[in-house]
Amino acid sequence: MEKYLRRNFDVEPKRPSEEALRRWRSAVWLVKNPRRRFRMIADLAKRAEAERNRKKFQEKIRIALYVQKAALHFIDAGSRAEQYKPSEEIRQAGYGIDPDELSSVVRSHDIKRLEHHEGVEGLAKIISTSVQNGISSNEIQRRQKIFGVNQFVEKPARPFCMFIWDALQDMTLMILMVCAVISVGVGIATEGWPKGMYDGLGIILCIFLVVVVTAISDYKQSLQFKDLDREKKNVIVQVTRNGSRQKVSIYDLVVGDIVHLSIGDLVPADGIFLSGYSLSVDESSLSGESEPVNIERDRPFLLSGTKVQDGSGKMLVTSVGMRTEWGELMVTLCEGGEDETPLQVKLNGVATIIGKIGLSFAILTFLVLTFRFIARKAIHGEIRRWSTNDALDLLNFFAIAVTILVVAVPEGLPLAVTLSLAFAMKKLMNDRALVRHLSACETMGSASCICTDKTGTLTTNHMIVTKLWICGESKKIGSNNPQNSLKSFASESVLDILLQSIFQNTSGEVVRGKDGKTSVLGSPTETALLEFGLLFKDSSSASSPKSKILKVEPFNSNKKKMSVIVSLPGGKLRAFCKGASEIVLGFCDKLVNKDGKCVPLSEDQRTSLTNVINGFACEALRTLCLAFKDIEGNSSPDTIPENKYTLLAIVGIKDPVRPGVREAVQTCLDAGITVRMVTGDNIHTAKAVARECGILTDDGIAIEGPEFRDKSPQEMKEIIPKLQVMARSLPLDKHKLVIMLRKEYREVVAVTGDGTNDAPALHEADIGLAMGIAGTEVAKESADIVIMDDNFASIVNVAKWGRSVYINIQKFVQFQLTVNVVALMTNFISACITGSAPLTAVQLLWVNMIMDTLGALALATEPPHDGLMKRPPIGRNVNFITKIMWRNIIGQSVYQLAVLGMLQVKAKKIFKITGPDSNSILNTLIFNTFVFCQVFNEINSRDMEKVNVLRGIFRSWIFMLIIISTVAFQVVMVELLGTFADTVPLSWNLWLASILTGAAGLLVGAVLKCIPVASTTSKHHDGYEPLPSGPNLV
Repeated sequence: MEKYLRRNFDVEPKRPSEEALRRWRSAVWLVKNPRRRFRMIADLAKRAEAERNRKKFQEKIRIALYVQKAALHFIDAGSRAEQYKPSEEIRQAGYGIDPDELSSVVRSHDIKRLEHHEGVEGLAKIISTSVQNGISSNEIQRRQKIFGVNQFVEKPARPFCMFIWDALQDMTLMILMVCAVISVGVGIATEGWPKGMYDGLGIILCIFLVVVVTAISDYKQSLQFKDLDREKKNVIVQVTRNGSRQKVSIYDLVVGDIVHLSIGDLVPADGIFLSGYSLSVDESSLSGESEPVNIERDRPFLLSGTKVQDGSGKMLVTSVGMRTEWGELMVTLCEGGEDETPLQVKLNGVATIIGKIGLSFAILTFLVLTFRFIARKAIHGEIRRWSTNDALDLLNFFAIAVTILVVAVPEGLPLAVTLSLAFAMKKLMNDRALVRHLSACETMGSASCICTDKTGTLTTNHMIVTKLWICGESKKIGSNNPQNSLKSFASESVLDILLQSIFQNTSGEVVRGKDGKTSVLGSPTETALLEFGLLFKDSSSASSPKSKILKVEPFNSNKKKMSVIVSLPGGKLRAFCKGASEIVLGFCDKLVNKDGKCVPLSEDQRTSLTNVINGFACEALRTLCLAFKDIEGNSSPDTIPENKYTLLAIVGIKDPVRPGVREAVQTCLDAGITVRMVTGDNIHTAKAVARECGILTDDGIAIEGPEFRDKSPQEMKEIIPKLQVMARSLPLDKHKLVIMLRKEYREVVAVTGDGTNDAPALHEADIGLAMGIAGTEVAKESADIVIMDDNFASIVNVAKWGRSVYINIQKFVQFQLTVNVVALMTNFISACITGSAPLTAVQLLWVNMIMDTLGALALATEPPHDGLMKRPPIGRNVNFITKIMWRNIIGQSVYQLAVLGMLQVKAKKIFKITGPDSNSILNTLIFNTFVFCQVFNEINSRDMEKVNVLRGIFRSWIFMLIIISTVAFQVVMVELLGTFADTVPLSWNLWLASILTGAAGLLVGAVLKCIPVASTTSKHHDGYEPLPSGPNLV
């Protein structure tokens, strides 16, 4: 079976090939209900059509931009604009421009029309926006009414009745409904009203129950995916409103908002550039052009859906939602659906194999029943005499054969994966992890390695300046009067330059909130520096500096520094630089001494400063160097210099390790998951934090990025197994490490990232984990899962849920295959021996609902337990149906078949069943015993290896509710619905016998779990041995 599945039903979890997707679709056979089975499967035809539409749309935009650029040289757009007048409705609302006219200025890149409206400032006045203070929150609803909301047209949610319709598309149910209608007609004609209609009506009622339960399950899943999809698209945007900078949802953005943009941000709407530095955007998502576009006063147009590649700036929103080019494009992109997961594909393969076997048994059963029926008529000499009752018997045989097919084709197998993933995704969202791609939740259960960032993931990301070197001395920054302690050894002029460096060379911002309190916006490092600076400077002077910034080089992970050039009040120019200590120190040839004077930097002093940096780093402090350079002349150079700086200060910033991280790392190690720290920080800082977290061990290797990338492939192979820390790494180093781990060691790799440059590593990894707080939108779009609280413990929780999904599906498959084997063999053997099937069509439909929809709900939604993290990870290309599962399936099937066979032969004698209803009582007893065998087997399937299957059963309320509901409805079917279900009420001793026979399956399961099964788990490359498992671990 596994060879067949791997040949035809094997796809990659990320970016599966078109060939693999088409191969498994062509291999699927005997699908009862394609509409339902493939509801969560990508429609390749629609996807191809959507891709063609997207390319046409991009081509249209590209051509339009080129034509407009050329045309604007010849057409006087000003004369057109002069004739423009807004509508009466717009004027009454207090605005001077219509939404369509406003949006066309940006979409057409019409600079002359913009100039006619007196530039961006003139447009801001026309739409009643203050460039400094933004709009008022009171205007939001009015602006949404006039200019529209920032949402795209989406397909309306499918109503519940459509899920009823989908469930009714089951081919076998349709055949059964036809059989039931014929049965009612023939029954009334032969047996009269109402007795003749009971058999057919029972089938119809059972079909109705199956359809309703199925539709409810599917409908609830669709609602969960709808909520998750909306959450995935929800981007938090920084805007200026009511005079203060604040965060709002992208859905709440309106025309007139002032939006703040920085590296990695998604442009949330169409707009016009207001101010900023070195702003460039990637418009490839719209135009298909990969070349970044520089945004400046001469080219101020920003389009929704593009990404900020470099720099920072502010923009005025001019159009939102469906009035943007991105809005139109999104309508075409929503077609086609998401790629199916490997488990969904594999279980489609399992369903195909079982379906073929089931079809064979259904045909054989029908042929055996028909042959015995004809043979009996021939023996009695009635072969030439046929009545309506004979026709009814043949119809009943056909209905039984079709119902066997209903049970035999496990339509619920692939859908159980979707159910389990939807349940896990909902729970993970509550636990602060947003799953963007279904397959990631599944793949995370196989993760054998996590490459994690340090800052914000292992640490709290709440940084405080705790140490400072300045004027030749190191000082601890305490909470008691740091101003006085610093002023005691640093002159006023040095302190003034230090504060200039902090407040001028920053991407953060000091703002005053609605309550009048000062707050700092920006990255944690920037926040720590600005908060330190505010100890010496009031917030009003901090937020409105006297110097003017002329040029900015924003921080990026490649250069690991940020630089600015400012114009001082006297007209002189000064450059400030801050960043990684050893890099900025390398730019310096002077320092500020104890007397506050700039003196040449000697080699001895350089060595001493390196020791200061290493000393700070060994205390797990993030170190930054602050430097400045006075530039000769009054004209700003084209580039910011990178030499001859004067070292001003070395800052030590404390970022405490998160509570619970050490325990979470230990949990990973216990689960066979190797944790590696990959950080841009100093090697000494990285090692100190890694030891504190339990990542770096005595025999582990810590290496710097430059040293790692200079090694040959053979040298990399030698060190990677023991590599635990990589410091001063570039994003390309992380990308290289991920490739090596995946290709050379066949590891299933999870990678965390927060920056724009982390996107390649997130894309390459088996599971990309972006940070929800510190992460850029580019990183989140490249990731499979977004960790909303940036906490490493949440990553471990995702791994636990991933394992739970995989194990739960295995449990459900084990349960369903057992039911399949027993139901098929019971009816087939009975048909061969007695000429009748003990389980009728109605009873088989009820069994199908127990094992399909209800079984999936019970087993596929079991919450994870800590024991899941005590076993090794699921490797690549392992057998999905394991030897342990086969042991349990075969053992339980043999037991149940033996019991049911014994009841068929000996029950009348054992329980003294006599009288005219003896056959009905016997068949009801067999049906009741069969159902209770499945109920207790469902409990048995809660754990495939451990004896104690009752552990935590009361914490799984869905499981308990389904078990109780199944038993309750079984009682109703036997005792009250006998007319429709072909059952008769049973005595208490027969009920007790049914229950005890089913419960004995628990003992059989315990015995089976004591039978050893050879493990195929291979040894981990770093020496990790698989953890013990078996019945002794309860």
